[in-house]
Amino acid sequence: MKVITEEDLLAFMRENAYKPMTYQELEEHFGITDAADFKEFLKMLNRLEQNGQIILTRTHRYGVPERMDLVRGRLQAHPKGFAFLIPEDRDHPDVYIHANDLKSAMNGDTVLVRVSSKSAAGGKLEGEVVRIVHRAITQVVGVFQNNESFGFVIPDDKRINKDLFIPREGFGGAVDGEKVVAEIVEYPEGRSAAVGRVIEILGHKDDPGVDILSIIRKHQLPEAFPDDVMAEAQEVPDVIDEAEIIRQGRRDLRDKVIVTIDGEDAKDLDDAVNVERLPNGNIKLGVHIADVGYYVRENSKLDQEAYNRGCSVYLVDRVIPMLPHRLSNGICSLNPQVDRFTLSCEMEFNEMMKVVKHDIFTSVIRTKERMTYTNVRKILEEEDPEVTERYADLVDTFKLMKELALKLRANRMRRGAVDFDFVESKVIVDENGKPVDIVKRERSIAEQIIEEFMLAANETVAEHFYWLKVPFIYRIHEDPDQEKLMNFLAFVANFGYTVKGGKGNKVHPRALQTLLEDIQGTKEQTVISTMMLRSMKQAKYDAESTGHFGLAAEFYTHFTSPIRRYPDLVIHRVIREVIESGGTLSEARMEYLASRMQDIAQQSSERERVAVEAERDTEQLKKAEFMLDKVGEEFTGIISSVTSFGMFVELENTVEGLIRLSAMTDDYYHFHEQHMALIGERTGGARGQGQKIAGGA
Repeated sequence: MKVITEEDLLAFMRENAYKPMTYQELEEHFGITDAADFKEFLKMLNRLEQNGQIILTRTHRYGVPERMDLVRGRLQAHPKGFAFLIPEDRDHPDVYIHANDLKSAMNGDTVLVRVSSKSAAGGKLEGEVVRIVHRAITQVVGVFQNNESFGFVIPDDKRINKDLFIPREGFGGAVDGEKVVAEIVEYPEGRSAAVGRVIEILGHKDDPGVDILSIIRKHQLPEAFPDDVMAEAQEVPDVIDEAEIIRQGRRDLRDKVIVTIDGEDAKDLDDAVNVERLPNGNIKLGVHIADVGYYVRENSKLDQEAYNRGCSVYLVDRVIPMLPHRLSNGICSLNPQVDRFTLSCEMEFNEMMKVVKHDIFTSVIRTKERMTYTNVRKILEEEDPEVTERYADLVDTFKLMKELALKLRANRMRRGAVDFDFVESKVIVDENGKPVDIVKRERSIAEQIIEEFMLAANETVAEHFYWLKVPFIYRIHEDPDQEKLMNFLAFVANFGYTVKGGKGNKVHPRALQTLLEDIQGTKEQTVISTMMLRSMKQAKYDAESTGHFGLAAEFYTHFTSPIRRYPDLVIHRVIREVIESGGTLSEARMEYLASRMQDIAQQSSERERVAVEAERDTEQLKKAEFMLDKVGEEFTGIISSVTSFGMFVELENTVEGLIRLSAMTDDYYHFHEQHMALIGERTGGARGQGQKIAGGA
């Protein structure tokens, strides 16, 4: 029997000499004579064609998209109607697609695009959608509008820029003004709208809680865990049996002074730390992470659910967890003074903050205290007598932690890590979900301690397993896009700043960090920081280690949060497997893991993007709601960005709003793209990013 794999076929079609062939010619080339083999071969051709990995031409010949000037990728739509193709091939630049060239493709769809033109100067690509491979949007959340014999759903997501038509029989009992979830029955063709039917009524758009529920449905976030997942969670023990510790041969660290440091309201404590000064003057840091993989076994129902969710999602008024509370707040949470299974990474740092020795092993710990950022800050920065007295036996430990964290941070800055000092905020809501306050998040020494210790552990683990050459998941951050970087450098030149250290079109992260230090405390600090961030790529997960630009790190992974991030959970299992097998895995196991890692990395990156969008949506919604009763009041803010249709202003409480050009009556303004400013026609006055401004809400 002749076995031809998908890889064989795709490799053959990608060869330079390959010319598109019919299925009879392919059959002849591969020497397929058996009827059963031929049937399987045809099935494979159909499957690859359905997935858009190969193309069937009008003359019934098969070829790969990239050899036919087609690019496969994900569509990122814009509310104004146009879109960009984000290619799957990471070396291929994004492709701009005009609204008329989208066919019926929608935001998030996987599509094949034919590149139609390149602009000479900037090298920008334009294209048109040739085929929709996979539909991303199957349902729409929005406000139902009843027009008697038919209705419309006006989407909440502005990237869906056409209303969904609902025939009378698809109303599902919805009435005018209700928030609904509608399933798409027919996708748009030509000028006709998409057709749908109402499958869930969330409530009237002004009812309490409906706003957040709409966002949950919009992003199709899972809520309750399925029964079979909960049944597995119920089987997990509440306490650790002493005999189990002995049987596993874990290193016993229960006599060490180990603490957790988290926010007041944190319930899933997945990291604990300890420090000690060694006789040789070096400092030993222990980072101990909940061994979630011990309880969530590979391919179990819990594992499959965690894979689908990808991460926990932190909305303004609730958390949608990756794992059931029985695990995340119970046996997997490093609660004080109870035995917990952990994976430990111990690192010995010399005076230069170089790791001279490290060890990664399975362990059992018993934390001494559940510390909060607030109390650690009170001990280290405010020297609060009452709190210092309460934790008297731990004060020296925290002082040593502070010393180590500051040295680690200084070392990171020296090598060129880019550290954005944005003010983050948290919306406080009452029991009805109504926003009552917006508070700025602290980034005190307490937060810095945990941040630096986690970064150190993540780097150490990533490098250790990179050199072991086992299949792994890394956190990577690619170098900025050259065109975006050049535009940013031209932008900062308007403020009189130059970025040093550029070789050709490349810039070392250290040069960007130097710029951030130079603008510290200036009026343009926020705007330059924001523009710098926008010029960078998003960090993501990958099976290959290509380095982390923003951290100026050669190796980086996510090891420290397995309760709330799936990649951490996956690599924990790999780590424990390698430790328990004495450092080598079988060839079959290596092959299986290698075949899974890129898929897990991609799924995790996509779920992370969804979570970030949902979190941002709920935060902006509640910030806008907080400002509702303040219409007419005057506020001072900073111009955060300027566009051709107006300017965005960020208030001191981090709320951002748009002032449209039509509302700026003191002059007639023109948008100057290079300077990112609005120039007054009459006075010549400029409204630019970073300027302070006062006005009414």
